[in-house]
Amino acid sequence: MYDLILKNALVALDKNNEIRFEQTDIAVTNGKIAKIGALDSASSKETRDLAGMHILPGLIDTQVHFRDPGLTHKEDLHTGSKSAVLGGVTGFFEMPNTIPLTINVEEFNKKIQRASEVSYCDFSFFIGASASNIKELPELQNLEGCCGIKIFMGSSTGNLLINNKKQLEEIFATTQRTIALHCEDEDILIENMKKHKEEDVSVSDHPVIRNVNAAITATKTAVELSKKLDRNIHILHISSKDEVEFLLENKTPYITVEVTPQHLSLSAPQCYEELGSYAQMNPPIRSKDHTEAIWKGLNNGLFDILGSDHAPHLKEEKDRKYPKTPSGMPGVQTIIPIMLDHINKGGFSLERLVQMMSSFPAKRFGIKNKGQIKEGFDADFTVVNMKKEVTLTHEMMASKCGWTPYNGKNIQGFPIMTIIRGNIIMDNGEVLGEPSGQSISFNKL
Repeated sequence: MYDLILKNALVALDKNNEIRFEQTDIAVTNGKIAKIGALDSASSKETRDLAGMHILPGLIDTQVHFRDPGLTHKEDLHTGSKSAVLGGVTGFFEMPNTIPLTINVEEFNKKIQRASEVSYCDFSFFIGASASNIKELPELQNLEGCCGIKIFMGSSTGNLLINNKKQLEEIFATTQRTIALHCEDEDILIENMKKHKEEDVSVSDHPVIRNVNAAITATKTAVELSKKLDRNIHILHISSKDEVEFLLENKTPYITVEVTPQHLSLSAPQCYEELGSYAQMNPPIRSKDHTEAIWKGLNNGLFDILGSDHAPHLKEEKDRKYPKTPSGMPGVQTIIPIMLDHINKGGFSLERLVQMMSSFPAKRFGIKNKGQIKEGFDADFTVVNMKKEVTLTHEMMASKCGWTPYNGKNIQGFPIMTIIRGNIIMDNGEVLGEPSGQSISFNKL
């Protein structure tokens, strides 16, 4: 007898590295996928008929800031993971710019322990690179539950920063696990801020202060070092047409690239006129020509991974006068709904979503037993109803920040069930049971 059978859905199957949907059944035993195929005569402790639904391999958000520890008035691993499963996300990679910074064994293991107690979904953490831990990174990258190394080339939220090219090259040369990069040049950011008097700027100046030159300069540096050392790097949240054009010409098999729903869905000046500092993030949302170029890059296969860059701040923090307002938006609960809506509007495909949030993250970061619906793999599933129409609201959000930049947006396509290792964690908007997330396992270097 199986533990769970999912029947009659359209299931995303990996056929020679291509995603194809087939109507079939899935059986689960002991948290693993036991059988894929017709299961009309099989018995199970629980059976769900999902006719008309699509079953995707568990979708992973590879860039979240859950603010735990040190900034838990904004978010924590409990509320962040609850937001994740409500949005159909089965696992996350969390960033190291917490307080204290996640740059040593002690703080990293504290996060693992905390998440094992309070997270609703599976989890992993980046180790942060700083001037103080460069020599230790070759060892730190091997910590259980470490998905990769995070480098901030320009200061964003927190104090992590590596903007010295010699230090960057040493990290590239002495480590092996994938390096995720926030590419904004710190020297340019500082110089740009000097040109603007604080009392004379508004949030609409954010993409001027954190301009395209800052982004493309850092991106070129990262690509140069990757090519020089044949080093695996992952460039986060591309925001400009300049980067798109450069990367289309200079991308190599060692270089992967991320895009966020924000940079696909919002454009200046409208976003700043309508949302004010609630549209402020790093790197910034830019004018429509940049948004259109990012879509062009997506359609041309430039982007490998889709991440939310979930970075929540409280309303009272966002309501300050720019530039004292913090950068970042919540997004882990809306990344899948927003992209399903884009799919229904014809701008994207469900097959590509599966690749960018499941199969490719698993391959790129070396995740064990996740990333596809395959016998013997973890029974992680994101079940979506492509016809369901929903109006997104602040009140729907489980994040401590209590808001979404998509408030009032009518969308079509919505996650209706989140299943992790065979356990139904979210069912039609209700989170079930107690937190039971586990650390994601990675292949050894």
